Amino acid sequence: MLARRLLLCALLITPVVGGAQVVSAPYRNPAMPVEQRVSDLLARMTPAEKFWQLFMIPGDRDNPAHDWSAGVFGLQVSAADSSSTAAFSHAARINDVQRYFVEETRLGIPMLPFEEALHGLVRHGATAFPQAIALAATWDTALMGEVATAIARETRSRGIRQILSPVVNITRDARWGRTEETYGEDARLAAAMGVAYISTLEREGIVATPKHFVANVGDGGRDSWPIEVSVRQLEEVWFPPFRSAVQLGRARSIMSAYNSVDGLPASQNGWLLSDVLRSQWGFDGFVISDAAATAGATVLHMTEASIATSAQRALAAGLDVVFQTSYEQHVPWLRAFTDGSVHDTLIDRAVSRVLRAKFALGLFEQPYANVDSAAYWNGHAEHRDLARRAAADAMVLLTNRGVLPLRNPPGTITIIGGDADSVRLGGYSGPGNNVRSIRAAMTERLGASRVRYAEGPGRFYHEWEAIPGLALTTTEAGRSVSGLRAEYFAGVSLAGTPVVSRIDPVVDFHWTFNSPAAGLAGDWFSVRWTGTVQAPFGAMRQLAVEGDDGYRLWIDGRLVIDRWEKVGSGRGEAAVELRGGSQHALRLEFHEGVGNGRVRLVWRNTESARQTRAIADAVLAADGSEVAIVVAGLEEGEFRDRSSLALPGRQEELIRTLAATGIPTVVVIVGGSPVTMSRWVDSVEAVLMAWYPGEAGGDAVADVLLGARDPGGRLPITFPHDEGQLPLYYNHKPTGRGNDYLDLAGRAAFPFGHGESYTTFVYENLQLSADTIVATGSIEVRFRVRNVGSRRGTAVPQVYFRDLLATVVQPVQQLIRWNKFELAPGESRDVRLVIAADELAVLDAQMQRVVEPGRFALMVGTSSRHARLRGEFVVR
Repeated sequence: MLARRLLLCALLITPVVGGAQVVSAPYRNPAMPVEQRVSDLLARMTPAEKFWQLFMIPGDRDNPAHDWSAGVFGLQVSAADSSSTAAFSHAARINDVQRYFVEETRLGIPMLPFEEALHGLVRHGATAFPQAIALAATWDTALMGEVATAIARETRSRGIRQILSPVVNITRDARWGRTEETYGEDARLAAAMGVAYISTLEREGIVATPKHFVANVGDGGRDSWPIEVSVRQLEEVWFPPFRSAVQLGRARSIMSAYNSVDGLPASQNGWLLSDVLRSQWGFDGFVISDAAATAGATVLHMTEASIATSAQRALAAGLDVVFQTSYEQHVPWLRAFTDGSVHDTLIDRAVSRVLRAKFALGLFEQPYANVDSAAYWNGHAEHRDLARRAAADAMVLLTNRGVLPLRNPPGTITIIGGDADSVRLGGYSGPGNNVRSIRAAMTERLGASRVRYAEGPGRFYHEWEAIPGLALTTTEAGRSVSGLRAEYFAGVSLAGTPVVSRIDPVVDFHWTFNSPAAGLAGDWFSVRWTGTVQAPFGAMRQLAVEGDDGYRLWIDGRLVIDRWEKVGSGRGEAAVELRGGSQHALRLEFHEGVGNGRVRLVWRNTESARQTRAIADAVLAADGSEVAIVVAGLEEGEFRDRSSLALPGRQEELIRTLAATGIPTVVVIVGGSPVTMSRWVDSVEAVLMAWYPGEAGGDAVADVLLGARDPGGRLPITFPHDEGQLPLYYNHKPTGRGNDYLDLAGRAAFPFGHGESYTTFVYENLQLSADTIVATGSIEVRFRVRNVGSRRGTAVPQVYFRDLLATVVQPVQQLIRWNKFELAPGESRDVRLVIAADELAVLDAQMQRVVEPGRFALMVGTSSRHARLRGEFVVR
């Protein structure tokens, strides 16, 4: 390994000299202090050159119409191909783009190549590790450090020097579609995982970018919803992972959030970006906006009249780099930065922060990657082995009635579900290398004669589908064309002359950010679509309209749906059926007077019958099997928040139908967030949460199912019984009365920290080093964990505390320490943990962090709900 590291170091050293016109300038001298180099270079820059050091986009130099002569902060350069040499060619491509900036621009300022790497570089050839929530489920910061080291090797070897990761936002409402990207609901666990990831990248010379600052999920689990919370809640819940990222992880970049915080867009919030981040926490890096977020002040938050004022206030607040999504978007920003709209002092401050990072990274001396190094490290066998180990360590056995691990070798098993035969890696993922499905791994392990397979109904069940353009016709210039004639009017009453007339191929619109067309306000318009609809031959079709109300539909001149008065979102179904092959005149009208309009012209599809057959086929395939393994999957992701946490489609129906036959049923869930299971969990023998387990996940699932590995994961997030309990998290504060519902308990189905093993552990002999400690002291906690089962297993003892008497209300319990280790049958381990008194500090009524005197309880157990040992001590 030492020889390999020396080889890598040699490969990465590629000194260059660029910017021929200023080759002897002081900023070119690596022996000079960084601050002097920054000052010298800044004094030489034109306003345009300064602007481009504050502008980042995805892209390269392929379009000759794009002028890059003034430089750029950084680019997200796409990979050239998807072959086995993808890493090699990607590094070469980045080098080629970098060479232009270093050798052909006036000042030779290198760009900062950036990329996403939430759980592996999002490019062909890179290793795909388990998703972030899965890495959190390992409860293993050392393992996270190993994963981060592998990601850093693959990233830097390509010449990429900034990663737009990790997500250290806290998930308190699991309906949030981006839950999978986070480290869960606990600030301490999220901070520890974030620091392990960030500090590793930064040590390897890669700028980490924890995001999204701050609280990127709001009421209802909705992405980027406005945050209106107290400073106390920010300090206690949302800030700690970011503060740790800055002060312990030494992150050199932070990404601001899309949402507003206390009435101000996060990208323009001076209290967040300057007072808290810089003054209080000592952050000395640069802040970037989320993609296109800075312009959100003008079109979403409606706090700015123009890009010019938005730019001025963003930089004044503490933003440094504007992240946009295309080259063309630079135009209004460049104008604002060069026409005096943004103060020179603000521009120079931001540019200095960027240049300081580029000098510190050594980009001026070593801007290029060694393509051979990229080919060597990306997809390395050691990294794949690590991905497989991490996946098994992340899997959470939620419940088990003795059927797992499977008897080895088992009799015939039936594997059911599309997610068993495909590999989904989760959001912000590359394609991975030699990905292996669960079905393939189990078949290889057991032999084809022992493994049956049925596809099942899948994750999707859409009873209604948008009417396709082939079924819609209208007349344009005397000839029949596909689609409907659309007339868009200013105002909500379809009055006057249309502002826009066009052919819309289908009616399937969601105008979230923009209006339907230029000249129309997104919150004040109406539309009329006219034409002909034809039902497919051999089928009967019922029509419907889905929208946020304000619509009506005529068929053959007869009004069949009338929901013109806006009352809420819903679907209006027409009490008519179209016979196969028949044609009918159609007119649909819609109006929007609020914004965020949506409307769909749909008809009932034939998916239901096909899925009913698929469920029956799956049950038939499983007949006579020793066990049926249903691999169920979730639908989620960025801007894909869920109102329901149930398994999507008809997967629940499949599970209930299969379990009712008496065939032992195991459910493996592929997804990144909690699932409600109350309608089926008691009818199955075991449930395994596999998360998105990465490119080697199929083998890891097989390892766990067959008992080669103990399921090593524990929940980093609470699984509720029902969505009506949300938000639900273990470390809530005491209620003023009770916490149950009339029809449901207030507690979780599976609590934070939960996870079963294939063996049994006993916790005993709790000892505290003292009954009383001082506020500047510490206490030693000791206890023993014994494996009293017959198998080797993974223990994750967790220590929680509660402040039994505080001046300000405190959580009912709070995670403070944990450990993770394996024990052989009959083996025991004495665990020793030291807790400093200042870790028990609270924010008092004056918002000062203090260690208050009083009595504290310590609970040691297997989850937040299952304490095995308890002790008390006093702080005086």
